[in-house]
Amino acid sequence: MEFIKPGTYVDFMRLARPVILTSITLVCLSLASLFFPGPNFGIDFAGGTEIQLAFQGDVDTAELRGILDEIGHSGADVVRVEGQENEFMIRVREVSSLSEEQTERLEAAVGTSVGADVLRELRVSPGGDKLTLRLARDVDQTALREAIESAGVSVRDVAPLVGSDDVRLEVFLVGIADEIVQELGERLGERAPGAPERVEWVGPKAGEQLRDAAVKSLLFAVAFIMVYIAFRFDLRFAPGAVFAIFHDAVVTIGIYVLVQKEVNLTTVAAILTIIGYSINDTIVVYDRIRENMGRYNDKTFREIINLSTSQTLSRTIVTSGTTLLSIVAFFIWGTPVIKDISFALFVGILIGTYSSIYVAAPTTEWMDRRFFSKPARTVVRTPARA
Repeated sequence: MEFIKPGTYVDFMRLARPVILTSITLVCLSLASLFFPGPNFGIDFAGGTEIQLAFQGDVDTAELRGILDEIGHSGADVVRVEGQENEFMIRVREVSSLSEEQTERLEAAVGTSVGADVLRELRVSPGGDKLTLRLARDVDQTALREAIESAGVSVRDVAPLVGSDDVRLEVFLVGIADEIVQELGERLGERAPGAPERVEWVGPKAGEQLRDAAVKSLLFAVAFIMVYIAFRFDLRFAPGAVFAIFHDAVVTIGIYVLVQKEVNLTTVAAILTIIGYSINDTIVVYDRIRENMGRYNDKTFREIINLSTSQTLSRTIVTSGTTLLSIVAFFIWGTPVIKDISFALFVGILIGTYSSIYVAAPTTEWMDRRFFSKPARTVVRTPARA
């Protein structure tokens, strides 16, 4: 399918300088937005607890946020689950983790209750909502519960760990999710939620590790792409490709920050997808440039870039257009998670298509002119002798 008439020649490089300056400005503004106002990290990166609740009566997000503010969870994120009546996703920044001081008090209280020679091991789950005890013999569970609660920790249940050779007990503590459900039940009465449909938590340290791993994955992707481009083509092409994908990733994140969408692992997956899409589009243009370099020895590198980009323009429009149509469908009819990744892909593909023409190619032309073009030699003719 050809949207552009064969033989069409567009002078894209005529606008290279102002467009590159605009792109650099957008990248700088996007980098600045990472510090102010800053990204809205989800619980994947910032840590926190996510609870999905189904309520027995009509409630709205404003009412739920007000209750959460009153019970000490200010800034909670409340999102209605689409397609489900009176079902909401609640995200709070707190995690149900115990402090080191509480853990020490627990160990001392349990050791005193069951005896130091009986307690072999006490482990606290990373979320702080469960204790695992390894004991030398059976103990009185009622006395154990009282000892744990004397350390200032509420106990929900005590159960033996089945399938273990040793005497092991699991002590389930009252966590953030339990407290939120209890408080909502007391305030909403007949409209109170039932048992949580889903509870997830990420500790601050785990969130920081995930955030660092996400940044490393992006950097590794860019580094390997640069090496690939340098080997497949030559060194003059690699910086343009890297600058293009860096431009696409940073500007997409900048727009995410501008609209204050949640940045989480799904966003990282979308950014990696955008990088792959962008470099694929750039390689198509680069491949045509390389073909035309061997075909047209009488043309300048600037003219070859214009010619190659014009020849691949129909392919770019068809590929990007069909991809965007499918993404728009996901954005309109998808679930909230699908909508977030669809938004990132929509923005990234638009920017990636633009960068293949107006970022990667002009950068390659500048590299060729600055480092690879041979200066014209001046021929000095000596006068002929008589």
